[in-house]
Order: sequence, then structure tokens, then C-alpha cells
Amino acid sequence: MFSIAVQQQQYKTYILSDEAAGSQLEVVPERGGIITRWRIQGQEIFYLDTERFTHPDLSVRGGNPILFPICGNLPDNTYTHNGQQYTLKQHGFARELPWKATEQETGDKASKASLTVVLDSNEQTKAVYPFDFQLAFTYELQGNTLEVRQQYKNLSSTPMPFSAGFHPYFLCGDKTQLELEIPSKQYQDNQTKEIHSFDGSFDFSRDEIDFAFGQLTSQSATAIDHSRKLKLTLDYDDFSTYLVFWTVKGKEFYCLEPWSATRNSLNTGDNLTVLASGASRTASVRLTANFF
Repeated sequence: MFSIAVQQQQYKTYILSDEAAGSQLEVVPERGGIITRWRIQGQEIFYLDTERFTHPDLSVRGGNPILFPICGNLPDNTYTHNGQQYTLKQHGFARELPWKATEQETGDKASKASLTVVLDSNEQTKAVYPFDFQLAFTYELQGNTLEVRQQYKNLSSTPMPFSAGFHPYFLCGDKTQLELEIPSKQYQDNQTKEIHSFDGSFDFSRDEIDFAFGQLTSQSATAIDHSRKLKLTLDYDDFSTYLVFWTVKGKEFYCLEPWSATRNSLNTGDNLTVLASGASRTASVRLTANFF
């Protein structure tokens, strides 16, 4: 049995449930289209800084922030398009703008609970990103699996360049008991810009870890948290060309982020997606959580 309930908390919140599996999603469209909570049998999968979330002027730390039309930051927060300079803040604007909930699917005959949220371009977005677009993301909950189906549409008369991704925060226990399988042999340290080979381990005594993994050799990564007895599997299609691992010392989260391109791709063109006028691009990311 699948259901969707609507609650008026600080924001209108959609609660997707798979009763048989004991799994739930909470989606807050007006706060960046974000999933704030994902629970299985009462246990939280996502981390959420609930105090910070109450402040609309602060970016959300938790859930699965949406990155668009850039991933990461730009030098001086600027890029140039057709000879004109524009300013875009880190990770773009999609995570800060209100989205709208549109389609829902539940009921006795449904095989999942799903909710679609949509973001349309407006004068505010066109001031910093001169394109007409529509993003439609469908969150699907089935058992212990969360799938995010994405559609990016260029409604402009000119080609539209962008990168996109997610910044999921996973609640964790003792980080030294994390075991990560990332399908790449090397990473770039974003703080030093140095390239290092990867042997599967991290030094969690560092104040911050911010590593970008490219040249991915498969479309799946796993994180096993032995302290919580939780295995997370992240599956993605060929739209995602990078995985970023980020964590901060003393915080109960780590982030494993699928990106379609690395930082500054709007300036460099590296792995940049460019949609022709009227064209659309679909992509999918699937997360599976198994307690053992």
C-alpha cells in the first residue's frame, strides 16, 4: 500500500509512504524541491540540520539539494556567455527557489509512491542565467529504494548549456567505520587542486574532505556504514560523469554527490551538457538503503 499525505509544517510537506516496507519520504517543494527526510523502519537515511532549515535565508544542509545550472562554484562566481558576464552562486539557484508539486501517483494498484516537482525559469533566473527552461523531477519511493527521474527542457530559442547534480547528505555514525567503493582510481582535492590516486580510504582526521572523482569506471558506488550497519548503493546513468565526496570533521554526515560535470564547466566546457532549442534531456539517480 502506497500513500501520499500533505502536512502543513513550516512549509507544505508531502509525505510519501510505502507502508509494507515501512519507508517514508518527506518532500518540501517550496524549499528548493528538496527531499528533507528519508526513513526506513523509523531510521533516518538522510541527515538534516533542522535548526538551519527553519531559516529561509540559509541554504539547506541536509536532504538532497538540487544542483543546477552549475555544480560547485565558479571563479569569482562569474561566467561569460555571448560576451556578457553573469554571476552565479555556488551550485546555482535551483536549491534556493520554490518548486511546484504537480503529478502524484499512489493507490492500491500503484507499484510505487511518486511525486513530481517542477521549476520553471522566471525573471529572477534569467537575470543570472539567460535561458528559458523547465525542470521536472519525479521522486519515486518503492521499498527501500528512492529513484529520482529528471527531465531538463530548453524552452529557449538558443542552445542552453548547463550542468546538474545532487548533494545528498547521509546520516552516519563513526566515520572511521565507513567503507566506500567509488569506481575511480583517482580524485582531485578541491582545496589543493592536486590529483591523488585513490586506494579506497579517507583520512577522517582532516577538518574537511572535498574530493572530486572523475573517469568513473562503472555506474554504481556504495558506502557501507559499519557503525549503523547500513549499506547505501548509488546507481546513476551516463549523465553523471563525476562523484564528489564531501564531509566536515565533527558533523554526523557525509555527502556522495553525482554531478554531470565538474566545477567551472560553464566556462571551460568540460563535460558540459548543451541542449538544442526545444530539446530535453532525461537522467536518473537511484539510491538503495539496506540495513544488515
